[in-house]
Amino acid sequence: MSMAMEGREQAAAARRAARTKAMLEGPIGPVLARLAAPNVLAMVVQALMSIAEGIFAARLGVGALAGLALVFPLVMLTQMLSAGAIGGAISSAVARALGAGNAARASGLVLAAWVVATGSALLSLLAMALFGRVIFEALGGAGEPAEAALAYAAVFFPGCLALWLCHATLSVLRGTGGMAAASGILLAVSLVSIPMSGALALGWGGLPALGMAGLALGTVLAHGAGAVLAVALLASGRAGLSLRGARIARGMYADILRVGGIAALNTALTVLTIVLMVGAVGRFGAEALAGYGLGARLEFLMIPVVFGIGAAMTAMVGANTGAGQKERALRVAWAGSVAAAVIVGAIGLTVALAPDLWLRLFLTAEEGGALAAGRSYFRIVAPFYGFFALGLALYFASQGAGRMLWPFLGGVVRIAVAFGGAMAAVAWTGWGVSGVFIAIAGGMASYGFFVAGALALTRWR
Repeated sequence: MSMAMEGREQAAAARRAARTKAMLEGPIGPVLARLAAPNVLAMVVQALMSIAEGIFAARLGVGALAGLALVFPLVMLTQMLSAGAIGGAISSAVARALGAGNAARASGLVLAAWVVATGSALLSLLAMALFGRVIFEALGGAGEPAEAALAYAAVFFPGCLALWLCHATLSVLRGTGGMAAASGILLAVSLVSIPMSGALALGWGGLPALGMAGLALGTVLAHGAGAVLAVALLASGRAGLSLRGARIARGMYADILRVGGIAALNTALTVLTIVLMVGAVGRFGAEALAGYGLGARLEFLMIPVVFGIGAAMTAMVGANTGAGQKERALRVAWAGSVAAAVIVGAIGLTVALAPDLWLRLFLTAEEGGALAAGRSYFRIVAPFYGFFALGLALYFASQGAGRMLWPFLGGVVRIAVAFGGAMAAVAWTGWGVSGVFIAIAGGMASYGFFVAGALALTRWR
């Protein structure tokens, strides 16, 4: 190795050590804001990517839009597992290793992260190949909506390794405190994905109009490019970790999967709640399903908004936990979670008062049934978005601490209240689809109160 290259790697390691020191000793508010800012920007653009995808699907017709509502929870499950549950566990493990001063372990965790990501992608593909049609038909999708969902899934899930490797590598970068680099790559992925998906779906610029398959292909190709960039950055040593001589040591998989496994269950509960609600709403017809699908899409988009702050909390709480600074880690958790709840709560109140700000991006005045269902959803559910954000932000903080039991139990409480309430409303009241929406709102409120109350009482003991 040349002296120049060695000097660059030493400089990168020094910058990484300085980032870790700031997480351990710097003022909590400014450091957390500085770490979160690039994440929030990237997440906002990623939210625009999801909005654009819905607009493109609407151009393909109401059947395609209903099909997107069927497949969207499973696509988001992949995104949330790769970036949030397993990705957060990777970031937490790397941050704890660096907080404890063990850079060699952090380097080995990179290799373990790539193995976990590859295995997870293969499991996702296998599950969709075996159960995809059954899932979509069980959710009430038949005819055109089910076929549209299958066309999307037939491209997205075989290509989901690109998403898993991209997010696993970006999570390593976040664990080192390198939020700007990770967010910059994710921002580029989102900016490329929007026009690429539109062009491949609708046939812009002489490209074939692939419909729903084109929407999925644009997403996969953009994340594939992002994975190449992220891996190249990490392998070059410019992130402050050297992969030369790195090896997977005993306990590294457990370090990731102990936290990531419980987090994945929590994520699955979040998505299962939406899936079950899709099934409940599907009883009221395709227009109600399309309207609720747009509401659920914005609800899902609150997850990346919270993740923008939550990813910074995972790294900062992880570093402080690794260094034995539990009280500081708790202060980070509360500061970031309250901020997330205020931001998302404000968004929820806005769309509750003016639901057409969102709905008319996708629907015309002639699509009255879908508009009515969407308006009902936002007026009932959106005021409770802040409670959902509070619980979810504390989930990300708990990942950093390696304490996932209470967020998981909070997810169980949420699904019990939402699904049980929805079934009761359908069976015993004449409230129609509004009864399902009331149950969804109750689930969000119970989730936020439960997770916050549990942390206040247990303090991660």
